Amino acid sequence: MKSLLCAAGLIWSFLSAASGQERIRDVIYTKHDGVALTMDIYKPEKPNGAGIIKIISGGWKSNHLQINDGGWPAAGYTTFVVVHGTQPRFHVDKIVADLNRAVRFVRANAEKYGVDPQKLGVTGSSAGGHLSLMLGTRGGPGDPQAHDPVERQSSAVNAVACFHPPTDFLNYRQMDDNAAGSGRLAAYAGAFGPRAETPEGREVLGRELSPALWVRKDQPPVFIAHGDADDLVPLFQGKRFFDRSTEAGAKCELWVRNGVGHGGWQEMKEDNVRMREWFDLHLLGKQPAVPFTFGITNHPGTPLKKP
Repeated sequence: MKSLLCAAGLIWSFLSAASGQERIRDVIYTKHDGVALTMDIYKPEKPNGAGIIKIISGGWKSNHLQINDGGWPAAGYTTFVVVHGTQPRFHVDKIVADLNRAVRFVRANAEKYGVDPQKLGVTGSSAGGHLSLMLGTRGGPGDPQAHDPVERQSSAVNAVACFHPPTDFLNYRQMDDNAAGSGRLAAYAGAFGPRAETPEGREVLGRELSPALWVRKDQPPVFIAHGDADDLVPLFQGKRFFDRSTEAGAKCELWVRNGVGHGGWQEMKEDNVRMREWFDLHLLGKQPAVPFTFGITNHPGTPLKKP
C-alpha cells in the first residue's frame, strides 16, 4: 500500500511561483538525537505580513525531495516549509513535539522574516493534515522560564487549512474503531511505536494523538477538504472533526469532493484557492467573494487520471 499520502506530491499549486521570491534553504529549527531538523523559507516578492507553515508529511514520513512552496508566496505569504523526523525512528508523538518547536521557532524569528507572529497559518495533507490539526488543537503557550528563548514562544497557530486528515484514531471508520497502528492503519504501526502493540497502549495513543478529541471553542478556524470515496482516511474522519468543533462552538468548514478518493482529484487547484481565501479571511481580514458557510458543503470531484 502506498504511504499515507504520497498525495502530498499530487496537490497542485494554485498559483505559479513568484519570480521575485527568495528561498532560504535548510534553516535548522531544532537538533536532537544527532539529527538536525530543517525548514525552507520562501520570502515573497510582495509580502502581506502573514506566514504559512507548510508541513511535508506522507504516512508521517518526511523528506526534502517533496519540498515546494505550494503557491503561497505568490499570494504574498511568507512560507515556512517544514520537514520533520520520519517514522519509524520518530514516532508521531515526537513528531508533534518537533512541529510545536517549529512554530515556536517561526514566532521567535518573525521579525527577521517579516511576518506578524499573530498571523500564522498551517497547512498539510493526510498525515500533514493530521499534524496541522494537532497544532491547531494542542498548540499552546511556551515556558516563560525556559533558558532557550525559542521555547518561551507559543506554538499556537491562528488558522488551519488541510486536506483529508486523520482526526480520531479511536473512532476511525466508525465509532469504536481503533486504528492507532492497527486495523486500517496497521501498516503504519511503526509510526505509533511500541505502545501500539497492546489494546491498552492503542487506547492511550488514540486519545493523545486524535485532534478531534482536543477541540475547544477558542481553537483557530479550521478548513478541511476531503473526498467522500477516500478509503485510506474515510470521510468519517473529516465529519468527526467538524461535528466535534460544531458542538464546541468553534469555526470549521468541511469541503467535500464527491466521488474521489485519497488525494486524487483534478479540482485540487480550486480547493487550494479556497484555502487561500480562508487564510486571507482569518489572517488578513479580507472577505472572500463567496462567503464561507462554516458548515458542510458538497462539490463534484474528478479523479486524476493514472499515468
